[in-house]
Amino acid sequence: MRGGSAVAALATLTLAACTMGPDYKNMPGYGQGSGERIDGSRLGGYANPSEVAATDIAFSRAARDEGQWTAFRRFAADGAVIHGRNGPIDADPWLAAQDDPPAPVQWTPTAVWSSCDGSVAVTQGKFAEPEGQWGYYVTVWERQRDGRYRWVYDMGAPDDQLTAAENARRDSTPTGENAIVIRAIEAIEGRVADCPSASALPDPRPPLVPVDLAAEGQNSSRDRTLAWNWSQLNTGRRLFDVRLFKDGKFETVFGFEVDPDGKHVPDQ
Repeated sequence: MRGGSAVAALATLTLAACTMGPDYKNMPGYGQGSGERIDGSRLGGYANPSEVAATDIAFSRAARDEGQWTAFRRFAADGAVIHGRNGPIDADPWLAAQDDPPAPVQWTPTAVWSSCDGSVAVTQGKFAEPEGQWGYYVTVWERQRDGRYRWVYDMGAPDDQLTAAENARRDSTPTGENAIVIRAIEAIEGRVADCPSASALPDPRPPLVPVDLAAEGQNSSRDRTLAWNWSQLNTGRRLFDVRLFKDGKFETVFGFEVDPDGKHVPDQ
């Protein structure tokens, strides 16, 4: 999760944001999905990173239009968890107790990683809080039996470097009735795992376990071409990584770290 209101309530959550046209309710991921074939076991046999990104964007817009926690409840899968400061918590009872804040956190995805079969995907992006603080988040999405993607894991944290950069950019934006400001639309990176042969399914082994581990969890896509892992350390650090099956082996394509103070640790 993301955002100041979440951090204040749980001292650890986060969000992110994006703007879209008014027709977001017709986008894939909102309402009844994108019209994919729904046939039980064969559902989700292909990757579609663009649909995952569209769902994340629709999620963000719903937070703006309907309320932050209302949107979190709408887009959550059964059994979804939020990785807070003390470890993952069951999202359903926590969200049920939350009232929507007056101004929601806003967010936008910047990258998507998908399994070959599209059953699981991960988005990474950045968020902006109403008070001006920025940060990063990571969300795991699973394709449901009705064809829609719904989130099953969420973690995020404010980032001081990003906050300074974004606020400096805003402060330098020209103002006045004659000012013309064109802001580039950020590209969303998408990567899809290789499809393995049926006789050589990969084995997504987890990374090395930190010595001060307090708790951990891991899961993978149905075809085992994408694996993700979270760790909660005794020091309060939180770790998350994504591994994709590429060129006959697994490679770590994304890592996310939050320090004991609840701040995102920038990549070195």
